[in-house]
Amino acid sequence: MRDVLEVTKALADGNRLRILMALVDGELCVCQIVELLQLAPSTVSKHMSILRQARLVEGRKEGRWMYYRLPAGDVPKAVRGALAWLQRNLAQSPQAVQDKKKLKAILAMDPGRLCKKQNGS
Repeated sequence: MRDVLEVTKALADGNRLRILMALVDGELCVCQIVELLQLAPSTVSKHMSILRQARLVEGRKEGRWMYYRLPAGDVPKAVRGALAWLQRNLAQSPQAVQDKKKLKAILAMDPGRLCKKQNGS
């Protein structure tokens, strides 16, 4: 039951749903997620923490950057089911389609420059 509660809590926010949909096509750096959502890095970090606790995302650190992706391998049934359900029901939503277009432009940007821009450097 704990897995289901964690997953439902994590899915109870539109920005977290947008993050999960953005990760469908692959791994993203936090700075790319910040740029997509136009939220403060600390807010995105909190969202990622909730998604990670629910095991809806996996993260890895590379240098000073943090990357996230959808989980691979052995994940709880609740996680697998929730991610499949989201993809079926949100892939063609106006927000997901708009985010996918915006993400294409973001992925063309240098992550280092994007991070510096967000930090005001």
